Amino acid sequence: MKELELKYGCNPNQKPSRIFMSDGSELPIEVLMGKPGYINFLDAFNGWQLVKELKEATGLPAATSFKHVSPAGAAVGLPLDETLRKIYWVDDEELSPLACAYARARGADRMSSFGDFIALSDVCDKDTAKLIRREVSDGVIAPGFTDEALELLAQKKKGNYNVIRIDESYVPAELERKQVYGITFEQGRQNLKIDDALLSNIVTENKNMPKEAVIDLKIALITLKYTQSNSVCFAKGGQAIGIGAGQQSRVHCTRLAGSKADNWFLRQCPKVLELPFKDDIKRPDRDNAIDVYIGEEYEDLLAEGAWQRVFTEKPAVFTREEKRAWLDKMTDVALGSDAFFPFSDNIDRAKKSGVKYIAQPGGSVRDDLVIESCNKYGMSMAFTGIRLFHH
Repeated sequence: MKELELKYGCNPNQKPSRIFMSDGSELPIEVLMGKPGYINFLDAFNGWQLVKELKEATGLPAATSFKHVSPAGAAVGLPLDETLRKIYWVDDEELSPLACAYARARGADRMSSFGDFIALSDVCDKDTAKLIRREVSDGVIAPGFTDEALELLAQKKKGNYNVIRIDESYVPAELERKQVYGITFEQGRQNLKIDDALLSNIVTENKNMPKEAVIDLKIALITLKYTQSNSVCFAKGGQAIGIGAGQQSRVHCTRLAGSKADNWFLRQCPKVLELPFKDDIKRPDRDNAIDVYIGEEYEDLLAEGAWQRVFTEKPAVFTREEKRAWLDKMTDVALGSDAFFPFSDNIDRAKKSGVKYIAQPGGSVRDDLVIESCNKYGMSMAFTGIRLFHH
């Protein structure tokens, strides 16, 4: 297949629309089910690059959950403990390493992942397909699918769920092009390899960068390669736990990513795990209720009686002091930034979310103040010397 006609572009009025190879060669994909659209393919191809690189960098199966051309989550296939199984709603499932990767990628920010497009580094197996089947999702791209996985995925959307197989041996051209306002832009592909050497220039007094932190920093930086800039990513335990994308101010990226990381950790608090949900409340509604419960506006909802829709009894307020006490237990978080920190306020905000390891390009006129702030908190920070803007 040399081209594929699409229903429309980003919006229904943008017609005609298609994907094709400019050199006339065959497309490196096969649509096994469904009719993926323009945005679906943007998410699929960006997501595939991300998981392919994560697998190469860590040696572990990888998954990402994409929404609107930025990842909502990304992870590698490390086992889940009992708490993570509960907050990701998979405590009743058998999980292969690839399924663990997707559970992590989907579970870090479940509200943002609602209606996602999935990318998998490995052949989609039965365990992973079972997780995908039960979630609200637009489609999945992978290098292959087992027969059992395809049978499960065919049960979604009356057989119209988007399933794309990609040729994992495909290598894109070194030059890439796109058009804006009828004008063609050309640049070399972003082929920077995220490896141990990129994290070797540690500029802080604390030079300790354990293996687990290096893996998390690789996850953060590879995630940033395919996130709309400006962007900052928090990672811990083999997964992104907070992504701040597309902000004009660096500190707003850090605040957004930090707030998502905080929510991820607050969901693990026993007070949240023990919320008295009604039996018939579905997972997306539980996710929404938890987000409200740990938010600042929950006291207002308690006063209005809205809790009666989802809970069997009125939960006690999760006070600001209780939240802060729980968040103070979050430690050893890794943080990646796609460009340098211009001010030390980013480090101050990162500290509130348990950040201990940082990777950023460096190169700011205030690098000395940023390093000084890291030293004050005992953080270890590497200068990569490489910016990772993605537009």
